[in-house]
Amino acid sequence: MSQLEIDELETHTPARITEVHRDRVNALSETGPLELTLDPGITTATVAVGDWVLCLPDQHRLTGVLERQTELSRGTEYHTGDKQLIAANLNTLFITTSCNNDFNPARLERYLALAHDAMIAPVILITKADQTEDADGYRDQAMSLGRHLEVILLDAKSDDITEILGPWCGKGQTIALTGSSGVGKTTIANALTGGAALTQDIREDDARGRHTTTARSLHRMKAGGWLIDTPGMRGLGVAEVAFGIDATFPEISERAAQCKFRDCAHETEPGCAVQAAIASGEIDPERLRRFNKLKRENAQATETIAQARDRSKKFGKMVKSAMQTKKKNR
Repeated sequence: MSQLEIDELETHTPARITEVHRDRVNALSETGPLELTLDPGITTATVAVGDWVLCLPDQHRLTGVLERQTELSRGTEYHTGDKQLIAANLNTLFITTSCNNDFNPARLERYLALAHDAMIAPVILITKADQTEDADGYRDQAMSLGRHLEVILLDAKSDDITEILGPWCGKGQTIALTGSSGVGKTTIANALTGGAALTQDIREDDARGRHTTTARSLHRMKAGGWLIDTPGMRGLGVAEVAFGIDATFPEISERAAQCKFRDCAHETEPGCAVQAAIASGEIDPERLRRFNKLKRENAQATETIAQARDRSKKFGKMVKSAMQTKKKNR
C-alpha cells in the first residue's frame, strides 16, 4: 500500500500472483481469483509467483508489478546471461531434503547462498527421520553448514507438521517450499494448506523422486500465511550472489579477510589465513573446496550477465540512434 497513489487505488486493483503461465498469469485479489494478460513491456519472465501487482480486472489486464521486498532467483544452467525468478516477497525458505541419498551438503549450500543473498531466512527440513537410525547425524551435518541455522528433523506423514512448522506459517508470512522431488514436499504442503495433491513414491535405487509439483503456485496455509510450492530443481546455478556465498561460509569469508594478499586463492599463497585455519582444524577442507567452486561459478556467471546487459544496452542505444536519424531524414 505504501507504493500506491490514491488515484491508482481508485482505478486499479491490487492482486498477488498465484501462478505464472507462458502468456498469462493467475492472481488473487480481495474479490477473488483473476486470470490476467500482461500489458506491453511486461513479460511472464519478469513476473514471479508471490509478486504484488496492479490490474484492471474488468479488462483482465495486469498493468504493473510493484517493488519486491525480497526476490529469490537462480542463475541459468548454461550461463546465458539470464536469471530465472523462482518466487517473490518471501519471508522464509524451507529447504527440504531427506535422510537418504538425497542428502547433499553441496546442494544445500547452494540453496543457502541464494537465500542469504536475497535476505530470506533459510530453514532446513530433513524428512524421513523415522526411516533411519542416524537422523541426528544428518541434522549435525546440516547444522555444520552455517551458524545459527534452523534445522528440523521431520516425519512428513506425522500429524504434528503444522505445529512444528507453525512459527513460520502465521498471518502475514510467506514461505517457499523447495528441494528435490520425492523428499516429501507435497506431503508437507498438504499438511500446511489442508490440500490433497497426489504424492508419488521415490525410486528405491537412487532415492530420487518423481515430480508431483509441476509448476510454482501460491496457496493459503491453515495458520494464515501463504505457501509457494515449487517443483524439484535439479539445476541450481548461482549468479550475482557473492554476498550470499560469503554468508553461507562465514568461517572462510571471515578468515579470507585476514589473508596477506587481497586476491589470495587460499591454496599455496604465503600468509593465507584460511590455510592456517585448515591446518589447525578450524575449517573443513571440503567446505573450502565447495566455497571455491561456488565462487568461481558465481564470478563466471556474473561476468556473463554483465556482458549480456552491456550488449543489450548498446543495442538499445543503437536502435534509439537509428530512430532519431530516421526522424531527421523525414
